[in-house]
Amino acid sequence: MVSKLWKNYNSSHAYDGYFTKDNKLRKHAAIISSILERYGKKKLQEIEKNCQSTISARGINFRVYAANNRAEEKKWPLDIIPRIIPKTQWNKVSKGLKQRVKALNLFIDDVYNQKKIFKDKVVPNEIIFNSPFYVKECEGFSPKHKAWSNISGIDLIRNTNGDYLVLEDNLRVPSGVSYMLENRMVMRDVFPELFTRYKVASIHQYTNKLFNCMVECIPKKTSNPHMVVLTPGIYNSAYFEHSFLAEQMGIALVEGKDLFVENDIVYMKTVKGPLKVDCIYRRLDDNFLDPKVFFKNSLIGVPGLFKSWRKGNVGIINAIGTGVADDKVVYSYVNKMIVYYLGEQPILNQVETYLCHNKNERNYVIENISKLVVKPANASGGYGIMIGPKADKKERDEVIAKIKKNPREYIAQPLETLSTAPTITENDIEPRHLDLRPFVLSGKTTYVSTGGLTRVALRKGSTIVNSSQGGGSKDTLIVDV
Repeated sequence: MVSKLWKNYNSSHAYDGYFTKDNKLRKHAAIISSILERYGKKKLQEIEKNCQSTISARGINFRVYAANNRAEEKKWPLDIIPRIIPKTQWNKVSKGLKQRVKALNLFIDDVYNQKKIFKDKVVPNEIIFNSPFYVKECEGFSPKHKAWSNISGIDLIRNTNGDYLVLEDNLRVPSGVSYMLENRMVMRDVFPELFTRYKVASIHQYTNKLFNCMVECIPKKTSNPHMVVLTPGIYNSAYFEHSFLAEQMGIALVEGKDLFVENDIVYMKTVKGPLKVDCIYRRLDDNFLDPKVFFKNSLIGVPGLFKSWRKGNVGIINAIGTGVADDKVVYSYVNKMIVYYLGEQPILNQVETYLCHNKNERNYVIENISKLVVKPANASGGYGIMIGPKADKKERDEVIAKIKKNPREYIAQPLETLSTAPTITENDIEPRHLDLRPFVLSGKTTYVSTGGLTRVALRKGSTIVNSSQGGGSKDTLIVDV
C-alpha cells in the first residue's frame, strides 16, 4: 500500500531510483521513504527552508552570465531528498570509471607520442589533429606517471532499464566537486537522521586524495612541496569552487599575476620573497595559461609556464593538451580504446553516437533529426544542444544548416530517457530527471569518489540538468543495504 505522501507519484515514465514501474518501493529506498512519510510534506518544506538558510550562511553560490554578459550570483540549488545508490551497484560503476579513465590517459599519451592507435587504424587521425584542443606543442612529452587527466568528471545517466551509461567525459577543467562536498555538509546539518539510519560511504577524503594526487604529480622529488590552485579570478563562474578546494587542501589560491617564471622555474610572490612552486592545479583553459605560447593577449596566464612544465620543473594538473580527449567525437571511440589499450571489454557502456563528419551517418542524422539530440562536439554546460523531439521546424532547419557547414563540429545521439528520483516541488513530491558526475583522480594511483554530484532538472519534463540553465542538485548516498 502506497502512503499518502506518494499517492500522486508517477514512476512509470522512466527508471526511478525509489520506485519500480508498477509503483513498488525499491529495497534500498525503504528507510528514506519511512523517514519522509513520518515527516510529511509540511515538515519537509520546513527542512527545505532550513537547507536554503544553511546554504546562504555557508556562502555556497555560483555565477551565471546573462546574454548581456552581466554576472549574476545565485544560491546553490539543493533538493533535500537524496539520491540513494546501493554499494553493490556502485562497486561496478567505480571499476568501470577506473577502466575508462585509464584508457583515456593512455590514449592522450599515445596521441602526443607513439601514435600507435592511428597507425593501427582504430581512431582516424584527422579527428584528432583537426580538434581545437589538440596542442602540437605537447608532442614528444609525457607528464609524470603518463597521467594527463588527473581530475576527470565523467557524466553518467541511467536508461529506462536502469543501466548506467557514460554520457560525457569532462577532462579539461571539470567542475562541481566542491558542490558534491558541500551538499553532504549541508545535508548532515539539516537532515542528520539519514546518516544515523543508513550506513553511508564517506566522501570527505576527496580533498585529501586530491592533495596526494598533486604530490604524486610533482616531477622532481622534494621534501617540502609547495602547491597552488591557479584561478582566472573572482569573476569566473566556478570561483567558489577554486577557493573552496584551495582552503580544504591548505594550499594557496593564486591568480596569474601572483606567479612568475625565472630560469624556467615557477615562483609565487610572497611577502617574504619568491617561493618555488612544485605543482599547479590550474582552473584556466590551455589557451590562457601562457601568453608566450598560446593566446598572446592573455592577462591571466603566466609567461614561461609552458616551458617550465615541459622541462619537468613544475607539475600542472590537468596536463596541458588533455582536452584532445574531451570531445564528443572522440567520446564515440572510447569503447574501442578500452579494448585496444587494455585488452578488456568496457564495464560501462555509452550512448550510441552518430558522427556528422561521416557522410552516411550525417545523412542519417539529417533525415531523422526530429528523433535525435544534436550536440556541438566541443561545447559544455548544456549550451548549443538541440533536442529534436522538442524542437520546432525552424530550429531543426537551422541545426541542419550548421551540420552541413561544419560537420566535424556536431554529433547526434538517440534521446535517452534520463532516470528520475523524487524531488520536492512547490506543491508536492514529483519525479525529476537527473544525471551523475563522479570524479576520478589519476596520478601514481587512481581514486574514484564514492558517489558524485547528482544534478537534477527542476523543471517538469526537462532533461537539462546544468545549474547554469535552471538545474539543481541532490546529495548522492552510497549505502550498504
